[in-house]
Parts: sequence; C-alpha cells; structure tokens
Amino acid sequence: MQGGKITNAAIILFGKNPQQYFQNAVVRVGRLKQEDIIVSDREISGNLFNQLRGVEEAIRELINVRYEIPEDSLKRREFWDYPIPALREALLNALVHRDYFQSHRQIQIKIFDSSIWFHSPGELPEGLIVEDLLKAHPSVPRNPLLAQVMYKAGFIETYGSGIRRMVNALSDASQQFPVFCEEFGGFSVTMEKRLDLQTIIAGKNLSDRQVQAVMYVLENGMIVNKEYQQINAVSRQTATRDLKELTEKDILVPFGKGRNLGYRLA
Repeated sequence: MQGGKITNAAIILFGKNPQQYFQNAVVRVGRLKQEDIIVSDREISGNLFNQLRGVEEAIRELINVRYEIPEDSLKRREFWDYPIPALREALLNALVHRDYFQSHRQIQIKIFDSSIWFHSPGELPEGLIVEDLLKAHPSVPRNPLLAQVMYKAGFIETYGSGIRRMVNALSDASQQFPVFCEEFGGFSVTMEKRLDLQTIIAGKNLSDRQVQAVMYVLENGMIVNKEYQQINAVSRQTATRDLKELTEKDILVPFGKGRNLGYRLA
C-alpha cells in the first residue's frame, strides 16, 4: 500500500479480478497457419500468477513434443518445439515489463508452424536499445514492484538476466538465436522452431554426403567448404559441387564471400 491505498501492482499481482481496473491486462494466445488463418484463440486473464500458469499451459497444448527414453535410464525425456525455459523467460519479460497503462493493448503470443512470436505493449526504456540487451546491461524495470515480487517468488533470478537465460536455453537446444525487435508500439521476441532432418531432406534426393552435411548444419548452424571436405573425406572440387547442388535445391543458402563463404539452412 502507498498513502493508505492499494497500489496498482498489488491489484495486478494478487487481485481476484484485475481486469475490472485494467481491462486489457490479459494475454492472447493464438495458433495460426498464416496471419489471417487462425486455428485457435485463447484469452488468459486473472492476476499475474494465474496468467503465468495459464499461458504456459496454453502454449504447451499448442506446440509439439516428442519423447525419448535413453538407453541408460527408464525415465523419458521431453523435447518440445522450443525449450520451455526460453518460453518462460519470454513470457515473464512480457508480463513484468509491459506497459499496463496502454489500456487498449494486450500481450499477444502467436504460434505459427515454424515460429512463435511474443509481443508486449511498451517500448524499451529511454536510453536502452535492442543491441544493449545482448550484452551486460543494467536493469531498468518499467514496473519495479512487479519485478521485485517476481524476484522474491523465484521466477526472476537477477534483474536484467532474462534475455541471457533465454538465449542460452535456445543455444543449449541447438536452436537459432531469437530475434528481438521494437515494433507496433511495443517489444517483440521471435523464436524459430528447430527443423528436423527428415522434414528438410524429404523428396530432395540427396546423396549420403549431402545428408551428412545437412546434419552438420543442424548441429552447428553453418558449414564451410573445408568442413564439408573433412566430414565426408572428399576433395574441394567435390565439396564445391555438392554444396552448389544443395543451394540449387533450396536447402542451403550461401553467405559471405571468398575465404569467408559459408552456408546456412535456406
């Protein structure tokens, strides 16, 4: 309380019906085939703790998971389209740092076939740019009381470390670097789903060498001619020809020039 009155943060964090005072303090979760083809649409309301639980459950229901049982254990392992810790960090950032006084805006999460997009109302604090988020930076919470309570509840470890944990979780799962962007009067995070080998090579009629190269790119993010030679024990001429075929089949795309020429997934 402040000055004998309950704070906005108390209502948002613990209120039975915060939307009575903050009408659009909700999260919209959609499953889309395209921007204009919506398969599923859900609105998660309640206080911040209810939203955190409800949105995570909704996302889990709308993305895929596969299971593996390791040879040395009877306990199965879960592999989601995106690592759950990265999704949780993106959600926490959206809930804690959104601008709650933009009464006409909602947090939106769009789940597409190959990516997931988080958007939260409110741009970065003055003096902070997107590039700053990727290096050590001071925490400038828009809503310090929300951040303080989430820290005490164990959801936030240290102020300003959420982006780093998100990036590390994706990296540990061998997934692409997330894209951070200020757009539409707010801040967004896009994560790309990791493609599986069979989806990429289906119907492409690749040689064993080329399949090996695609597997290498999936694990390492890129490949250069010398690495192709090494993993397949072939000449530079053969590697060049095979890589050219992979680009012509729209599996790899070249970047850089000369000695810095490399190949990524198209």
